[in-house]
Amino acid sequence: MDFNLLIAFTGSSVLLTIMPGPDNIFVLTQSITRGAKTGIIISFGLVSGVLVHTAIAATGLSIVLMQSKMAYTVVLYAGAAYLVYLAFMATKEKAVNLENGNVEYSTLNKVKLVRVGFLMNVLNPKVTLFFVAFLPQFVTSDGWPLATQFSVLGSVFILQAFVIFSIIAALAGRLNAYLNDQRFWAITKWSKVVILLLLAIFLLL
Repeated sequence: MDFNLLIAFTGSSVLLTIMPGPDNIFVLTQSITRGAKTGIIISFGLVSGVLVHTAIAATGLSIVLMQSKMAYTVVLYAGAAYLVYLAFMATKEKAVNLENGNVEYSTLNKVKLVRVGFLMNVLNPKVTLFFVAFLPQFVTSDGWPLATQFSVLGSVFILQAFVIFSIIAALAGRLNAYLNDQRFWAITKWSKVVILLLLAIFLLL
């Protein structure tokens, strides 16, 4: 595995993780309404779900990539197209009203909180599609086996996501004023669009 690609993957993952999305918005709203501890526990469940998506990408794509260069090219172009689609959909996103944060999980114990986060992540087919589009950009045809490279990338994504989600949970109360600012949402929305388009271009090049 190329070290420079690993650094690029880590940086890209951090940027994508901090962009507003279903997972970090959920952590944020739960932390604001139920406390930082609840947000951290849910974060653990959310990142645990990434194991499933990484396994799907590693086992399925490694077979495809090893069998056919044409299939590899098709997967990469399809991935680029999907990233462009995500960027387009991001332009339509609206600001979230955090004053109406979800509170339905407030009475659940730790195990159930982890389960909530895990199922929320695993049962989202968009996450699987995103990993199929995102991870192949950072694997190489030489060096480590493809499945091992996917596993390393998945582990890095899990680690950075848990750290960032936990920071969001810890700072949730202090961030409330900024997150209800329309300018904040406008800046983050278009930043997300730019990042997704840059990833698509990087894939094609």
